[in-house]
Amino acid sequence: MPTYIILGKWTDQGIRNVKETPKRENAFRELCEKHEARVKDVHRTMGRYDVVATVEAPNDLAITAIAYSLGSTGNIRTETLRAFTRQETDQALAKMG
Repeated sequence: MPTYIILGKWTDQGIRNVKETPKRENAFRELCEKHEARVKDVHRTMGRYDVVATVEAPNDLAITAIAYSLGSTGNIRTETLRAFTRQETDQALAKMG
């Protein structure tokens, strides 16, 4: 299953309600399950992003639906990165001319 890194920044609303983040993480995990995705890790971070999550999802459509749902809450803005394993990277390199 493809792996995705979700980088999140709290909105003004999200930081005002920062004490609700454990509850929001639980809702995020449930949302991912609904889309047949698995949350591997969720971390609160210092620096440019406030939250980083690693998620395995069946495809780009599933992770896009998850990102849209997250954004619609008004608590967080996200950026999603597709992550490639070493094996996937080796396969891509083997296809180079």
